[in-house]
Amino acid sequence: MVSRLSFSAALLAVAAALPLQAVAAQQTISQPVVQALPAPEVQRLNRALVALAKAPRDRDALIEAGQASLGVDDLEAAIGFFGRAAEIDPGSPAVTQGLGSVYLRAGRAGEALLQFERALAAGADERAVLTDKALTLDLVGEQPAAQTTYVRALELDPANDEARRRLAISYAISGNRARFEEALRPLLDRRDMAAQRARAFGLAIMGDSDRATAIVEQVMPRDLAMRLVPYLGYMPRLTKPQQAAAANLGIFPRAADIGRDDPRLARFAAEERADSRLAPSGPPLDARPAPTPVPAPQPAPEPVRVATVTPVAVTAAAVPAPVPSPAPEPTFAPATAPPAPPMRVADAFADLLAAPLPDAKVSGDAVDISRIAVKRELPAPPPEKAKPKEPPKPVHPSRVWVQVATGKNVKALGFDWRRISKEGARRLPS
Repeated sequence: MVSRLSFSAALLAVAAALPLQAVAAQQTISQPVVQALPAPEVQRLNRALVALAKAPRDRDALIEAGQASLGVDDLEAAIGFFGRAAEIDPGSPAVTQGLGSVYLRAGRAGEALLQFERALAAGADERAVLTDKALTLDLVGEQPAAQTTYVRALELDPANDEARRRLAISYAISGNRARFEEALRPLLDRRDMAAQRARAFGLAIMGDSDRATAIVEQVMPRDLAMRLVPYLGYMPRLTKPQQAAAANLGIFPRAADIGRDDPRLARFAAEERADSRLAPSGPPLDARPAPTPVPAPQPAPEPVRVATVTPVAVTAAAVPAPVPSPAPEPTFAPATAPPAPPMRVADAFADLLAAPLPDAKVSGDAVDISRIAVKRELPAPPPEKAKPKEPPKPVHPSRVWVQVATGKNVKALGFDWRRISKEGARRLPS
């Protein structure tokens, strides 16, 4: 009886547990699976690629794909999209502005400045171009022109916080601490974290590394602050273009290049300053008269190579340019001049003994070197003519052979020789 009741209780327990397990299994299966969506920049790039797949030569789709590639920091893809758009419409201000943005992100300030000037000349919106153009001026070491351009951008768009932060850093590079603090104050009052970062870099540029370090350690995550603090101590040693690149773009020079600007960048800034292209106002870049061509060809500078960026040539065919005045006809010189005769060392010093040395007035312990007889090398005597060599003496004296007799008998030959000798002796004069 006990065993039967125990078995029945076990069956009831199992039957009661079965619905609970089924409910638990049903709850496990019906749990929703949450998958993270891609970033907005990635979604924008995907939409642009879908549009390009339908219309590969659509200029607007290419520009949108280039801007989306900039959003995900793919400079190689961005310059490819903008380059294809430039082939379709070279005079589009959006294309030249996009190329300028790519060159700016790659640290190629000179080429970026030219593209922004072309975009403004083609009718681009100043509010979309002036902030980046001002940064290119900072990157070539032209802080006054950059600050004027930043102020113009803020006049057009007072809510442009990025222009305000860059303006503050430009003031710090110029050493104007009052303007630096004044530019950042509205952003700091709103607890803008990017303004705190700009403040830290500005203080480091002006030599206040301790205060800059304290700000970074206070407002940034610990691992990021530990990586950034060592660079703050190097900021005063950087050149002005290097300080602008480090504070705005996060591009730090190599240890060997600290305090040394690229000579091509300095030459570009000098040429732009001479052509008045760095002025924030005045006629557009391509509307100014072209400089007078120089007859002698100048070697082209080596291209600046940036990783994963391929330069694309952009023509400004739609921008009108003035027709240069006809130049005077050049006079052609012979292609090659006759070579001058080589000069000998003896000819260079041949006139030293042409006139006597002047008498020098000797005073004190001075030595009159003109009275020192210098031993000079005499010309080598002409070589003597070689005498003809005598022929070697013969080993044996010369002989004249005369046949006086013939025969095989040697004794008979001796008899004939004595007879001939006696006859010869008698014939000799006495």
